[in-house]
Amino acid sequence: MYALKVTALAGGVGAARFLTGLIQLIREEDLTVVVNTGDDINLFGLYISPDVDIVSYTLAGIVDEEKGWGIRDDTFGCLDRLKRYNVAGTWFNVGDQDLATHIYRTQRLAQGVSLLEIAGEISHSLGLKAKILPMSNDHFETHITTSRGSMHFEEFFVGDQCREKILNIQFDGVTSAKPAPQVLEALLEADRVIVCPSNPIVSIGTILSVRGIRETLQQTEARVTAISPIVAGMPLKGPTDKMLQSLGLEVCAYSVAKLYADFLDAYVIDVKDRAEKSRIEKLGLDVLVTNTIMKSLDDKISLAKAALRS
Repeated sequence: MYALKVTALAGGVGAARFLTGLIQLIREEDLTVVVNTGDDINLFGLYISPDVDIVSYTLAGIVDEEKGWGIRDDTFGCLDRLKRYNVAGTWFNVGDQDLATHIYRTQRLAQGVSLLEIAGEISHSLGLKAKILPMSNDHFETHITTSRGSMHFEEFFVGDQCREKILNIQFDGVTSAKPAPQVLEALLEADRVIVCPSNPIVSIGTILSVRGIRETLQQTEARVTAISPIVAGMPLKGPTDKMLQSLGLEVCAYSVAKLYADFLDAYVIDVKDRAEKSRIEKLGLDVLVTNTIMKSLDDKISLAKAALRS
């Protein structure tokens, strides 16, 4: 067990899987997770925070591990009924138990409670000791422009299944969003900061775009390590490849390292990308080569160990 205070920057599924390994190595109460809220969306009159919920459900041990999201053994009776009524947005799969979380969050927001406070209440109800911090309490949405026009990231990712070519990526609210309380402090007070293997544009990139977060990462005395979400020129999940290409970047571990290089100390890459090690080291980073594909709990723990010793 490592006696370290760790702050992690996280998107959804990949980050959550990594964090299940990390909490086997440190005390859960020493973990703070700053989570992307650029995927947050209003559907069915409800405020939904996909990444916050994925991280919370996973750490609580109730996530549907096969899907990587939602609650294990959930049913979809409400969604089926909404489809019968031809309600818009039923491309987004909301389970019946998951629905309760969104109803609760929406009610509390209407009562003037912040996203940060609500995340804490939900975490407490799930028995979590780790702190789950939404990156911001303020409005922030990621929008993707394709030949069909601009759409919310979740519509592109879930509804459209990433089929269209990406023409532009926009962060609605980026000029006004502030870090949620405790976020900057968590980065400054940590012994280690770990950037989870999440999409560098629309998961980690959104967090970094919030005023003051990138600058704080540059200033923190904590050692900052990132784990590459790219293995052998392919993302492990999601449209990271399309997004890097839309920015004119090569789909490789090096491209992600370069996006983070101004605040990183170390970078973890997969054994299949060993040939990129020297090129990444020229960015001024320490590079650790290991298996980054998480198929089992042992894989997750091994990767977490690598990140902590990098």
